[in-house]
Amino acid sequence: MARTSFISSACFTRFRLPVVLRPRNLSSRHLPSTVTTLQLQLPQVRVASARSRRTNFRSMAAAGANSESVGVPNSVPVRVAHELLQAGHRYLDVRTPEEFSAGHASGAINIPYMFRAGAGMTKNLNFVEEVSSYFGKDDEIIVGCQSGKRSLMAATDLLSAGFAGITDIAGGYSAWTQIGLPTE
Repeated sequence: MARTSFISSACFTRFRLPVVLRPRNLSSRHLPSTVTTLQLQLPQVRVASARSRRTNFRSMAAAGANSESVGVPNSVPVRVAHELLQAGHRYLDVRTPEEFSAGHASGAINIPYMFRAGAGMTKNLNFVEEVSSYFGKDDEIIVGCQSGKRSLMAATDLLSAGFAGITDIAGGYSAWTQIGLPTE
């Protein structure tokens, strides 16, 4: 029987190889004698738009998918967040009231994700309910905090609660002011 050789042009940057295809298992002792190299066809990776993510989330919710399958919110740099704000998105500032009153992005609504408690912070247990009183589940909301950590946690909680148009601001208010975007 003639040996057949295939050359793979697949890119594995976003996929984990099955155990059989990992480099340590691809020595000649693990492969059949008729195959020297494998050709793999992997699906094309496509970045979903905000609209398709919302549609996908709605279909997951309709199918009864649990909140753990929602995933991590989309994060954008502050310049992109500013453009989204100009395009009609609303800004949710999740910093403490003290941080917010010291300065905030123009038009931002403050609903703290955490409150100062002694030397540390404690989570606002009514956060999702308070957000629901200002925003609808389909509203386009950009979520920001001081440095980007609280806003990512808040955005994840909002996605899990069924909010579809959530975008996190990477870098937070610090990055916002650093590049001179409008504040109040």
